[in-house]
Amino acid sequence: MSRRRRPARLAERGTVTPLIVGFAVVLLMLVGVVVDASAAYLQRRSLDNLADGAALSAANEVRGSAVFEQGLDGDLAPLAAELATEAVHVYLRDTEALREHPGLRVRVSVRNRSVVVALRAPLDLPIRVGDLTSGEVGASAAAVVRVGD
Repeated sequence: MSRRRRPARLAERGTVTPLIVGFAVVLLMLVGVVVDASAAYLQRRSLDNLADGAALSAANEVRGSAVFEQGLDGDLAPLAAELATEAVHVYLRDTEALREHPGLRVRVSVRNRSVVVALRAPLDLPIRVGDLTSGEVGASAAAVVRVGD
C-alpha cells in the first residue's frame, strides 16, 4: 500500500487568514496613532495661536496705558501684572477659548518689559485607550513692551 500525499497547496490552506487579520489589526493601530497624534498637534497649534494673541493683547494694553500715564519720553515703570492678566482674560473670553478648550488654565507673568502667557488644557483625543491617551497639552508665548517703536 502506498501512502497518498496531500498536495502542498491543500496543506497550507487557512494560513493566509491569520496573516490578513494580523495585518488588519496592525493597520488599525497605526491609523489610531496617526489620528491621535494629528489631533494632539492641532490642539497644540490652537493653543499656540491663543497664547500668541493673548500675549500681544496684554502687551498692547500695558503699552497703551503706560504711554497715556507717562508719555513717550520717560522710561516705562515696571509693567502692571494685573493689567496684563486682565487683558489676557478679556482676549480669551472674546475668542471663546474656553468653549474650544474646556478646562483651559492660564498663567500670566510679567518679567522686566515682557508679558509671558502660558496655557494648558486637557488633551482631547478622538480615539481613547484608557489612561494611555490622557494628558495635557500646553503652549506659551511672550511679547515685549516697547514705547516709541
